[in-house]
Order: sequence, then C-alpha cells, then structure tokens
Amino acid sequence: MLNNEKIKIGIAPIGWTNDDMPELGRDISFEQCIKEMEMAGYEGCEVGSKFPKNPKELKEKLATNNLQVAAQWFSSFFTTQKKQKTIERFKKHLDFLKKAGAKIAVISEQGNSIQGQMKTPIFEEKPTLDENGWEKLADGLNTLGEIAIKKGMRIAYHHHMGTVVQTREEVDTLMERTNPDKVFLLADTGHMAYHGGDPLKLLEDYLPEGRIAHIHLKDIRKDVIQEVKEEGLSFLKGVLKGTFTVPGDGDINFKPILDIIGSSEYEGWLLVEAEQDPQKANPLKYAKKGRKTIKELGGI
Repeated sequence: MLNNEKIKIGIAPIGWTNDDMPELGRDISFEQCIKEMEMAGYEGCEVGSKFPKNPKELKEKLATNNLQVAAQWFSSFFTTQKKQKTIERFKKHLDFLKKAGAKIAVISEQGNSIQGQMKTPIFEEKPTLDENGWEKLADGLNTLGEIAIKKGMRIAYHHHMGTVVQTREEVDTLMERTNPDKVFLLADTGHMAYHGGDPLKLLEDYLPEGRIAHIHLKDIRKDVIQEVKEEGLSFLKGVLKGTFTVPGDGDINFKPILDIIGSSEYEGWLLVEAEQDPQKANPLKYAKKGRKTIKELGGI
C-alpha cells in the first residue's frame, strides 16, 4: 500500500490542454483545469502552457484549489546545440520552479526529437545517439543535476517516445553514464510500455538504487499502438487515435506497480498523465477514473 506521508498524487494538465497540439483543449481555461483537478481529488499538478508565468501568482492560484506545483517539463538540446545555451535556459527555468514551490525539474533531451512531428513514423524514424552524442548528453545532464542540487532540487530525466532515450536499453545507458548523485529518472509507465518495455521491471531495478525521483502513471491501449506500428503513424497521430489513457482504463496492470512503489523508499509525486483529445475523453471524467484506480489499488 502507498504511504500518504511519503507519496503525493498529482496530475498533468495535458488531459485538458495539449501543449504539443494546442488545438486540443483550446477552449478549456486554466481556471477550469485546476478546479477540475481539485474536484477529482488531486494534490498537485505539473505546469502547462496556460498556467501563469509569474511563480508567485501561480502558487497562489493553485493554493486556492488546494494544489501544489509538482514539476515542469524542460527541453534540453545538448546533442544539437551549444551546452551553455541549454544551461542558461535551465537556470531561469529552475528559478521559476523553486519560487513556485517545486522540488523536481523534468528534463527531456529534444535534440533531433520526432515526438512533435505530425507525419514522422514514431517507430521507423526514431533518432539515436553515437558515442559523441552520449558523451554530450551525459555531461550536460550531470551539469544540470549539479545546478539543481545546489538549489535544493533534483532533475528527473523523462525517457520519451520519439527521442534519443526511449527504449529500456537507452534508459540503462543513460543511467550508467550519468552521476547517480546528480541525475535521476522520471519513470513513465506508458512510455516504457509503448515501445515494448516492462514498466514494472524498470521500477524494480531503479527504485532500490534511489535513482527514481518522479513517476508518471500513464496507461496504454495496445490495439492503438499496434495500429500505429502497422500504419507507420507518428507519435501525435497515435495520441489522436487514443494511444494513452489514465490508469485503470488501458492494458497496464497497475496493482504490482503501485505495490512496489509502496514497498520502496520512494518519496515524491505520482503523476497521472494521459494526453487525449478532451472532445473524446472528458478530462474531469478521466481524471476521476485515474484517481479512483490509485485509491482502489494503492490505498490512498
């Protein structure tokens, strides 16, 4: 069972408004989003594009709905741009998050990423790294991790479909090449299962080592993923077809996943995340469904 003294349950705003496809949820306001997050029983959220850019204002508005800032996405480009350019952007990003009350900065390497390309097949054209690329990425992440630690925060690397760190092998390579005291992992159940990896095994291997700093609970629909493979579809087209959903609505068994989190020393956020078309998947309805699943299987 999950320990509510160590674990907080949050949700990502991407079910209400999709930052990669702004047409999804364009008519849904920030105010509606956070109100429904509270109604569904969540304690916090990650930051979306419609959220206030002033950290004090953001913190205050979330507090009126009994919510906290859990984390926010940051795109690094260590493999395709000068290192210092990413570092300077990250320092500003980290300053915002610290003032907003967050302790985690989510990092994803977006050099040559295809996740935001509507026509590029997600499986056939995934980018990869050569030795020089791995060295640049590991070195850059170690630097960001050190900067974060000095601010009393941590970075959590988000393995993600369509990027250079997508597969279980690539996650292992990244973990091996980075400093375990500076670089941590965001374990995403949906993205690990999407390419055929085992999200439970990922948690079993990295929770005992203390390498996981943030967790996304995302479910998948295997039949849609099979369609994506057979038709050579992009990541975004898969999202539109319903690749992802909330825990309890797809094909991942979350009982052993929540059990192993509960029996571990993990302290932090469990974030429900499921990018769907809000016209097809009512955000409040699905937010409640995901929260119910965690309550029933995890006890909190």
